[in-house]
Parts: sequence; C-alpha cells; structure tokens
Amino acid sequence: MHTTRPNSRSEPVRRADGSSVTILVVDDEPPLTELLSLVMRQESWDVRSAHNGSQAIRAARGLRPDAIVLDAMNGIQCLPRLRAVLPGVPILFLTALDSLQDRLVGLRAGADDYVTKPFTLEEVVIRLRGLLRRSGAAQARPGAGLVVGDLTLDQETHQVRRAGKEIRLTPTEFELLRFLMHHPGRVLSKARILDRVWAYDFGGRGNVVELYISYLRRKIDAHREPMIHTVRGVGYTIRPAV
Repeated sequence: MHTTRPNSRSEPVRRADGSSVTILVVDDEPPLTELLSLVMRQESWDVRSAHNGSQAIRAARGLRPDAIVLDAMNGIQCLPRLRAVLPGVPILFLTALDSLQDRLVGLRAGADDYVTKPFTLEEVVIRLRGLLRRSGAAQARPGAGLVVGDLTLDQETHQVRRAGKEIRLTPTEFELLRFLMHHPGRVLSKARILDRVWAYDFGGRGNVVELYISYLRRKIDAHREPMIHTVRGVGYTIRPAV
C-alpha cells in the first residue's frame, strides 16, 4: 500500500448539520487499521474500528456510521448482514483480488465501491468522499425533485417512486438514477457515467456500469414498461415509458 496522503487543501466533508462524519473500519490488521484511521481523522472524521464480522455487526447497530470500509478477506461473509442492518449506508470494499469476478462478488454482496490493493490512502479518502456525498450523509441536497414520466426522485429525502410506489435504492444506485434523470432522453456513455457517478477515469471498468444498470432495471422496470434503455455501442438513456 502506498502512503500518499490526501491533499490538505480539500474542503472537509461533514454532515449536513456540520457535525463530524463517522466511519467504521473493519480489518484484522492493526497497522493498516491504524493508518487508515489516522488519515481519516485528518479529514476531521470520527473513526471506529472492528476486527471481525461479529464485531462489525455490533458496531454497525450501535454506531450507525455514515460509511463503512470493509476488508474483503474478513468482511465478505458479513457484508450482506451489514447491508441488512444499514441498508442506506455506503460500503467501500478493500480487496487484494483484481479479477473482474472477484470485484463483482463484493458489489453483488452489497458493496457500493471497491479499492484494489495495493492502494494509496488518497484513493481511499477520495472514494469515501464521493460515497458520502452520494449517500446524502455529507451535505444537504438541492430541494427540487426530478420527474421522468411516472418516475419521481426527491433529492432531499432520497425517495424514489414509480407510479406512486416507493423503490428503495442503495446510495450508488440512487446517484446513477439521478444522473440519468438529469438528462432524460440523452444517451450517456459508460465513460461519462463512470466519471460522474464513480469519479473514475475510464479504463476498462465499464462492467461496473453494466452491473448497476442491471440493478436499476430490476427495481425501476420490474413488471413495468421499461424506462432504462441501452443504445448498443453508445451508452444508456432513460425516458418515459411508452
């Protein structure tokens, strides 16, 4: 792991009420936990740690953290339980396995994003900042809602409804849907979606976009006329159902 530190000039990320963000770090390696905790405290975040899955579940219930950093080696088994306890809290997955299949295992189990070891401390903090903003934990959202056909999205409450029926989304699913709904009828490329929703430079990670588009379709379009469409070789678009 590289120890590059985050740019100290970056604006601190705090809760909408001005209080400190709480991060739960789950890892059984004390040196790594201490290093991650140190750099996160430099962001003025309140950092707590757990060393195994059972500790993580107890801490999640008691702390109600704003985000969780979870080591894949020890946390993959407890990830679904963490997601059940804290359905709207973003989870950043740390993995030493760089194959597409290994990354997708974590995303399918409930993680919102991942960082592959070896990583820099700067990358972890940047990913957490993005997840916190997307989840709504870090700042108040603009009040205006978004409407496409019978689909509505409230940017303050993070409620999504189609034909009046509420649809529960993870933070990353919500941000992806919001980006699509900001541009109804326009075809958005994978590269642009990655840059806006995940803040990645495009480098072969388009499979992540495909995975989350499939998640949205199951929730938004299930048993209904489809709204989310693929334009082969170009990207994705959302438009009112016919």
